[in-house]
Amino acid sequence: MHRNFLRRLLCTAAIAAPLIAQARVRTGIEVLRDRGFAGLQGKRVGLVTNPSGVDGSLRTTIDILAANVNLVALYAPEHGVRGDIWAGEKVASDTDKATGLPVHSLYGATREPTREMLFGIDIMVYDIQDVGSRSYTFISTLGLVMRKCAECGIPVMVLDRPNPLGGRKIEGAPVQDGFHSFVGQYSIPYIYGLTVGELACLLNEERLNRGQRGDAIPMKCDLTVIKMEGWSRDMLYEDTGLPWVMPSPNIPYPRNAVCYPCSGLVGEFNGFLNIGIGYSVPFDAFAAEWIDADELRERLESYRIPGVVWRSVHYTPFFGSSARKLLHGVQWFFTDYEAAPLTLLQFYVLQAVHELYGKDPFADCLQRTAMFDKVCGSDYIRKTFSQRYRVADILDYWTRDTERFRLLAEKYYLYR
Repeated sequence: MHRNFLRRLLCTAAIAAPLIAQARVRTGIEVLRDRGFAGLQGKRVGLVTNPSGVDGSLRTTIDILAANVNLVALYAPEHGVRGDIWAGEKVASDTDKATGLPVHSLYGATREPTREMLFGIDIMVYDIQDVGSRSYTFISTLGLVMRKCAECGIPVMVLDRPNPLGGRKIEGAPVQDGFHSFVGQYSIPYIYGLTVGELACLLNEERLNRGQRGDAIPMKCDLTVIKMEGWSRDMLYEDTGLPWVMPSPNIPYPRNAVCYPCSGLVGEFNGFLNIGIGYSVPFDAFAAEWIDADELRERLESYRIPGVVWRSVHYTPFFGSSARKLLHGVQWFFTDYEAAPLTLLQFYVLQAVHELYGKDPFADCLQRTAMFDKVCGSDYIRKTFSQRYRVADILDYWTRDTERFRLLAEKYYLYR
């Protein structure tokens, strides 16, 4: 028995160990380390990070920098430096128990660092895993940090990481004037097809980096991006060989990052459709008590949406507004990821539930329309789509700027 157990243990180790050792991609923190932390030596360093800031062996960027350079302060985005704050909850400035370093909150009383927070640092480092969607707040934090550092004459270094959506997908209309917010900080498409380092370069050079109140005064910082090695634009996260550490509580796996832009806009209508939040499939389903799952699946199949197949699902969330309720709906899978219109999937679902059940979330969830407009980047989508509930009515608006942005973005590609 002991010998068999030992054999199984050794076989498991032989299979598991190479998962990290054979990673095809090396992230910015690993490249920086191999260069002897060039650019940080002899300087007082600040760090914006969270639990996703790790190397390929899961050692945190906090620990790596604290052991090799003069790391003097940490800066906490949404969910906190250690990821222990739930979505939307304010983060308090505090002391990091593991390192004794001060932690300055960038998701509390202010969402941009103050001059007092930046006092005593010579360079700011940013290392957070992005998800590739505009409404994800970490890139808004990055931009506000870059602006304030520019104002204070402090250089910024971004340690690059893969875009889990790949580097080809671009979808959605840019944010329009009057609708900039922390979930729509920049006039870029909803899916922008850039790594966080490439996005930082674009924002910096194109003067798209707006302030906390939508201030459009150009503010360019002294920016350095530490490129990855081995990443290419065709890679999804599974192709990198890197371990995935969830950047926020509802993105536990790379698929959830891909599903986030497929359902997150509808998720703003809290309680209208459950999108897997509160269950084991966050952002990965559409369901409600009143849905006939097979009927909805068949209606969606009739639309012949490219690159997507649907399945009926039934589940009971563990928490949230639908806790302990049996829900019925659909989940989707990609047969051709490049062809699939990620952001439009949720609008096809809204079209189907309106056709089948006469449901109108814009009327039923009136108090949430302002947030929906913010994540969409304008009120055009809501006003136009709600008239007939037809995806065809918003298609031209939603897609008209994608190729123009692609040409702009190509100027800032660090990878091919």
